[in-house]
Amino acid sequence: MRVSVIGGGTVTEEEAATAEELGWKLAERGHEVVCGGLGGVMEAVCRGASEAGGSTIGILPTERRADANGYVDTAVATGMGNARNVLVVMNGDAVIAVDGGTGTLSELGHALDFDKPVAGIGTHRIDGVDGIDHVETPEAAVESVERRV
Repeated sequence: MRVSVIGGGTVTEEEAATAEELGWKLAERGHEVVCGGLGGVMEAVCRGASEAGGSTIGILPTERRADANGYVDTAVATGMGNARNVLVVMNGDAVIAVDGGTGTLSELGHALDFDKPVAGIGTHRIDGVDGIDHVETPEAAVESVERRV
């Protein structure tokens, strides 16, 4: 399955380590990673997936495929800025969020609108909104979305 991983473009070392472990877990279980293709969570998850022999797809906000981080196998240039967030979510069978700011918040909204299974590690908790399975570990996040696809 394809799993869209969303999260902050700027992260702490701990968040990067979590995203890298997530990428590794997804790849070792045979899943493709879809992300926004730039830095932070996106780069870390791609690094983990790549090191585990997995496949990564980066859907970029810019017009240049060369802007993708060095761990993206397939770069898709959109020139759409943050409007590409909907494409990141649409191209996954499930969504996992790690941390994140307002861009991640918009992606969570799209994921829920599209009835995608969503797991979150240290991400937004939204009062009155159901559908995000808040978990503590990358392994729990992968298991959560696998169960619900």
